[in-house]
Amino acid sequence: MNGKKKRTKRNWVVPKGQEPTDLDRRVIALEEQGCLVPSRRLILNDEQIAGIRRSGVVNTGILDMLEEKIRAGMTTGEIDRLVYDYTVQHGATPAPLHYEGFPKSCCTSINEVVCHGIPSDEEELWEGDIVNVDVSTILDGYYSDASRMYIVGKTSPENERLVRVAKECLDIGAAAARPWGFVQDIGRAIGEHAHKNGYSVVRDLCGHGVGLKFHDDPDVDHYDTGEQGMLLVPGMVFTIEPMINMGTWEVFVDEEDDWTVVSEDEKPSAQWEHTFLMTENGVEALTW
Repeated sequence: MNGKKKRTKRNWVVPKGQEPTDLDRRVIALEEQGCLVPSRRLILNDEQIAGIRRSGVVNTGILDMLEEKIRAGMTTGEIDRLVYDYTVQHGATPAPLHYEGFPKSCCTSINEVVCHGIPSDEEELWEGDIVNVDVSTILDGYYSDASRMYIVGKTSPENERLVRVAKECLDIGAAAARPWGFVQDIGRAIGEHAHKNGYSVVRDLCGHGVGLKFHDDPDVDHYDTGEQGMLLVPGMVFTIEPMINMGTWEVFVDEEDDWTVVSEDEKPSAQWEHTFLMTENGVEALTW
């Protein structure tokens, strides 16, 4: 589930009485140069990372299960019940359920719906639809978050290409995320690939920190904002989840439910998302 963009500067603070580590010194030096650095609490320890990894296994299992289930004629309400049942059967909780009033266990976004579509027994999948299912899982207090595109039956070559390029954008963004680099590196790489293929990148929503909370720092923009963004330090966990539109990047929120985000020109949109751990060697996917 996407975060709403915010701009909050966090300062790196070494706890009183504790000697600074080499990592502390490196981050502090960059902060003194004017870089936006994460809060020290965003650098997770081995136990926390292991917990997020276990949550990610359940989250991935849900998306794999849906590969076998999604078909023309089923409703998005059925998808939601499948997600809920699998989640609780594995000892976990769907993070979206009742989050800020969201009424369901996952988001189902069909065709021109960019994200945050609310599942309904009145909404049926049709042959040729493309649908994003966004699933977020809490297991033992640890959060994971991922989404996947599903093609219902056979769709148009245009839709197939959009889905493929959106996945490429996620992969390219992940490859651009490097330790001691900046969030801007991710957005610039995604934007270049999307634009090269004739698509636009949604700007009003972003990826986000995740793991101990559903949404946390950093904001992960999927286009080149012209700003560096936050420093990426080993131990940070965050999502990359580019929303790629066939037409304009502009979107609107459906006034009827105040959640569903739709492309302004109502042309199709596609999105893929994973939760990533920043390591000393680049990112490791905690969902897949």
